[in-house]
Amino acid sequence: MTSIIPQRTGFFAYHANRLEDLRKIVVTICDTAPLPPLHNDMCLVQSNGIAQWLKLGLAQTPQHGGLGIAVGMDFSLPSKFIWQAYRAVLSVDQVPNQSPLDKGSLIWRLYRLLVGIEQQAVFGPLKKFLDGDNPDIRRFQLADRIASLFDQYQMYRADWLDAWESGRDVIYVRQKEHGLAPEHLWQAHLWRLLLKDVGSDRAATSRASVHSRFLQVGGKIEQPATPELLPKRIIVFGVSALPKQILEALQVLSRFTQVVFCVSNPCQYYWGDIISQRDMIISEAKHAGSISNQLKRRHQSQEKLASVSMDEMHQHANPLLASLGKQGRDYIRLLEEFDEAQSDYALALQQEATDVSYLAMPERMDVFQAYGEADKQGNMSMLHLLQNDIFDLTPIEELLGQQRILGTTIDGSIAFHEVHSEQRELEVLHDQLLNAFNNDQSLKPKDILVMTPDINKYAPHINAVFGLHERSDKRFIPFTISDQGLRNQDPNIIAFENLLSISQSRFTYSDVMSLLELPAISEKFGFEIQALDTVKNWIQGANIRWGLNAKHRAEFVQVQNLNLNTWQNGLRSMLLGYSMGDAKSWGGHIAFTEIGGLEAKLIGNLIEFIDALIAIRKDFGCEHTVAEWQTIIREILETFYADSDISTMAIKSELIKQTEKLAKNTLLADSSALTLPITTVKEVILDGLDAGTLNHRFLMGRVNFATLMPMRAIPFKRIFLLGMNDGAFPRSKKPIDFDLMANDYRAGDRSMREDDRYLFLEALLAARESLYI
Repeated sequence: MTSIIPQRTGFFAYHANRLEDLRKIVVTICDTAPLPPLHNDMCLVQSNGIAQWLKLGLAQTPQHGGLGIAVGMDFSLPSKFIWQAYRAVLSVDQVPNQSPLDKGSLIWRLYRLLVGIEQQAVFGPLKKFLDGDNPDIRRFQLADRIASLFDQYQMYRADWLDAWESGRDVIYVRQKEHGLAPEHLWQAHLWRLLLKDVGSDRAATSRASVHSRFLQVGGKIEQPATPELLPKRIIVFGVSALPKQILEALQVLSRFTQVVFCVSNPCQYYWGDIISQRDMIISEAKHAGSISNQLKRRHQSQEKLASVSMDEMHQHANPLLASLGKQGRDYIRLLEEFDEAQSDYALALQQEATDVSYLAMPERMDVFQAYGEADKQGNMSMLHLLQNDIFDLTPIEELLGQQRILGTTIDGSIAFHEVHSEQRELEVLHDQLLNAFNNDQSLKPKDILVMTPDINKYAPHINAVFGLHERSDKRFIPFTISDQGLRNQDPNIIAFENLLSISQSRFTYSDVMSLLELPAISEKFGFEIQALDTVKNWIQGANIRWGLNAKHRAEFVQVQNLNLNTWQNGLRSMLLGYSMGDAKSWGGHIAFTEIGGLEAKLIGNLIEFIDALIAIRKDFGCEHTVAEWQTIIREILETFYADSDISTMAIKSELIKQTEKLAKNTLLADSSALTLPITTVKEVILDGLDAGTLNHRFLMGRVNFATLMPMRAIPFKRIFLLGMNDGAFPRSKKPIDFDLMANDYRAGDRSMREDDRYLFLEALLAARESLYI
């Protein structure tokens, strides 16, 4: 490829139907127009999988289409980067590092404000929920839901918040103003209460307010307030959907830096109107004279559709693209609007400039190519035929007119399997993979991607089936599971969750031993692996079953002889047996006489462990401030976990980081004096561990098991989809009752169901040889 982007500012969009070609464009940009030394490209991606895939592609040798090394490129999620861009353009003095109305701190501000306000008539709907059992848990859950909703409003419905801030209880639906229904009036009142609580100075730093000021100021100034905080080039790679707010921000940033969109587009023709109404087609015709960069593709589309009447044009499309592509269609159409606006802006600059060659927009580079190749008889696989039908926007009438006849032998490029359970799904998959490896010697484990809507549900079955065979076994297939939350995967985290739940524990034999069998805990309390078997025999011999003592047991059941089979009674029997030798009883207490010799020290270690559990149970019996919880959790980690290996130390560090994050958010919400129960603290810390980042492992050179998520369907030879059951996929997330966005869809809005439908389309197009469902 020749040089396609000079080193200057601007808004550039490049479309391709194959991610490999989009990656080639990035390689060409970095190779032919490198940034100055010590300046990194900023790449905005939607998932860790696409980030890692792009890095690996850049690191390939030039002979294989790469740069030979992957350096000088930073990766970020779009929303996180845009906030830092606000600070760069408006100055760090005007925009804080974190908005006081971000979800993390907004939860705690709402948690504090919800106390007492339910007594006001306008907040009556909230009172119904808060008056139930477990009021603290209910208050936290409600604060979390409202914070999530207001966070969405700041990103997608800033016009509503502006109206509420000005005292008007209205919303705008389909460009018309509507008054809030009586049962929803509390939302506008609560938003004004939040702004008042934040204070006039800091209220102006909400995402919606900062974005509005950014658009006003950024469109006028000659350079950012802090230009060194902006990268020289921003590459938006393979993102399948972005909110309009982020696109507006990127358009403003294009005045100061290069903004390059690498768009994954399944169709070579313009398909933004395929299910739109007639007014959308008229709208497109209105722009026919503009210098839009997609004129060529639109004209090709118009030629293809020349024989179709205007009233039927929106129906003339490939049925799969029409039914599954709503999210991508809206995003591409939205992106085209910004691309046109930028083209008009560039034309105005060209007319005013003396050096036209410098300001001239480069020719658009759309890299579209058909899928697969025909064999010697001119036949293509079923998968490639289907992919090319989407690529060519082929309608159903044309498909019927072709009278295609499949060969007598189904080629297997698209396969459906129906089985009776998750375990059986994995067993069939394992057999199918073994068959595939036997039939294709060039196929490697890294060429295979297996995706499922719920990886945590399937992880035990994956380990059971694929982990059954030893590495030396011919049936062994190397695999890795991505996207599992630490909460469901790491034994140290599972043990930590059990420790934080100790106040609800019945202290059963199995509960206590599951903690003690964790290597980090057993080492901390002086137990070797062999010693644990001895301790188990002692506990069973002393008839310890559950309960700390009679008082603890009374919290759960009312029975006679409550102290029998408790830890207090059993440990007393062990100590009596050690101190009295062969004596069978003393003072009415039966002695356990099996303890003696050098192993006797284990009873002391066991008592120390039980005492430590009792101590934290006492701490959890009352509420504490976040600062106090920080101290308690640090002490728990130091008391129960030995620094025996790097992974345990990393987990301890991550847990401490989550408590520090909690403290930071409550401080930002002016709520550091709040006292919280352990149940709330536990959920916040553990949920924080599973928050999405770009650091999860992926593409480990093995069969990749992963969850279905946006832009996870990167090219693989063979893609397998599990758990595609009716009701399980597409996933449907019922909106909360007070979500006002549920009945007001706008281009760029997120919908789990539409996300999943587009995910399926991406997976279908990403498979290079076969798709298994």
